Amino acid sequence: YEGYVPMAEKELRKLCKEANEKYPSIEKIATVHILGDCPVEAASVILCASSPHRRDAMHCVEFLIDELKAKVPIWKREVYQDGEGESVWKENVEWFEGKQRRVMVKASDDENAQP
Repeated sequence: YEGYVPMAEKELRKLCKEANEKYPSIEKIATVHILGDCPVEAASVILCASSPHRRDAMHCVEFLIDELKAKVPIWKREVYQDGEGESVWKENVEWFEGKQRRVMVKASDDENAQP
C-alpha cells in the first residue's frame, strides 16, 4: 500500500468526526491502515467503534470502511508471483454513471521494472 500520509491522516480524522455526527451513541473510534507491504491474508485495515448499542457500532464501522475506501488517498498494488512479475494497481471505489464500481488498472512495463 502507498499513500499520501498528511492527507490520509486528515481524511481519517474527518471520517471519524463524520461518523460521530452520524452515530451520536458512538463513544470511541479507532482507525488504522497499513502502508507498505502487507502479506496475503493479513489485515490491512482495522476499524473499531464502541457504543452502548452494537447495531450503531456495526453501522458506524460499515460507514467508516466505505468512506475510507472512497476518500482516503491510499492505493493498493498487487504483485503476482506467476513468474512474470506482473502487478496491478487496484483503485478504490469509483463512481461511474451514479453507480459504485471497482476498477483495476494493469501496471505498465516501466512500473514493473526493478530499480
